[in-house]
Amino acid sequence: MSTIWTPGGERPVGRPEPEGPAPLADDPHGEPSEEELQAHLAELRDQLAQTPVEHIVGQLASQLFEVAALHLSLQPPNLAQASLAIDAMGALVEGLGDRLGPDARPLTEGLSQLRLAFVQIRAAFEAGPTGDAPAG
Repeated sequence: MSTIWTPGGERPVGRPEPEGPAPLADDPHGEPSEEELQAHLAELRDQLAQTPVEHIVGQLASQLFEVAALHLSLQPPNLAQASLAIDAMGALVEGLGDRLGPDARPLTEGLSQLRLAFVQIRAAFEAGPTGDAPAG
């Protein structure tokens, strides 16, 4: 589970992933049988069907948060990739709003933090190592 920093402290984002299905039993050659594969796939499908969609979408938004933060932390930062991840997260979080359930507020706060960090990092990057804005 990820967390984001808020003025009120660290907050969890997303839900813990449910425990996965039992591992596949291996035959002596290390290959599961067709029946075992089908049973495993059915179990995975059932597990996914039981997971509320708002949790899945919240996890996707959390992953976009992490991707954006990664690109902002690179030296030099990859602003184009960070911007795309931030915009995608914004489309999910702002587009769905309260439909994301209890994850809506921390995701909205995380999105705001990312946007602020993007503006600050872009300004520092454009200012260059001397602190002066680039000519041109």
